[in-house]
Amino acid sequence: MIDSSLEDFMSNEQNKPALVIMAAGMGSRYGGIKQIDPVGNYGEVILHYSVYDAVKAGFGKIVFVIRPDIEKDFVEAVMNKIPSNIDTSYVFQTLESELPHPVETKRTKPWGTAHATLCSSSVVDTPFAVINADDYYGVEVFSDVIPFLNKMSNDSTAFAMAGYTLSKTLSDNGYVSRGLCKTDAHNLLTSIVEWERIERVNGKIEVRHKEDDDPLFVKDDELTSMNFFCLNPMFFEKVRAAFREFLKDPYNLGKNEIYLPILLGELIDKGEATVEVIPTNSNWFGMTYIEDRPKVKRAFKKLIDEGIYPSPLWKMD
Repeated sequence: MIDSSLEDFMSNEQNKPALVIMAAGMGSRYGGIKQIDPVGNYGEVILHYSVYDAVKAGFGKIVFVIRPDIEKDFVEAVMNKIPSNIDTSYVFQTLESELPHPVETKRTKPWGTAHATLCSSSVVDTPFAVINADDYYGVEVFSDVIPFLNKMSNDSTAFAMAGYTLSKTLSDNGYVSRGLCKTDAHNLLTSIVEWERIERVNGKIEVRHKEDDDPLFVKDDELTSMNFFCLNPMFFEKVRAAFREFLKDPYNLGKNEIYLPILLGELIDKGEATVEVIPTNSNWFGMTYIEDRPKVKRAFKKLIDEGIYPSPLWKMD
């Protein structure tokens, strides 16, 4: 059934920016497939709300990057709950996807977020935003970035990211991974450092690269990347080049990943790209740990009670 409330947003989809949603993560800290764990009253998962907000903001095609082993569950839990008038598709991220040449590795973990983005290249031919499936980015952020994407050309190397406040992106139940950012006077990103372990301890925010490292302390208002980037088909070529270099180091074939923030930081350092930071006041929440789920469900209930979202999110036969 076509949801008539969305028809006004679906004209000229082919010219609209796309949204790529990375949903192939292993969920090791969560202990399950959090991408399809329901949080809404009618089985909605977090990414359904991102799709809803993106379409209302003016996005067209929605592309999910998933693992082959969750395809059946993903189609049932996600795809079948989205109205047919929203242009959705999915692609697989596997260890063989987009490989420039065969490699021998015993790893099972995907190659990382930059590689996940590259896996969408066969179906994305417009500027696009990329986000995580298990993060709720807020209503406003999609409207915040759409003007940038609408003006972006397919061959530009001027990219963008949504900038969040660090204190609004932490979990109450353990450490999270975040990219901490610095900008210049023109709001262009000058550096982005990916920290594997960020958590609040005794009222202060501690950051570490590894568990055994001595902590560094950062401010609550640090500018933070939540893997919400505005990119285009030109970026796929940048990822391909970086992926070839990444695979040359045998050490990387174990568990290392090629991360979007790190790759963008390297492109900035080499003068090959710029990244404009688009500040957002959107409230983030997500499910890093299974213990986060009750809080996330309460947060969505509050948004529904406030009339931000209908429930069910879409009317389906």
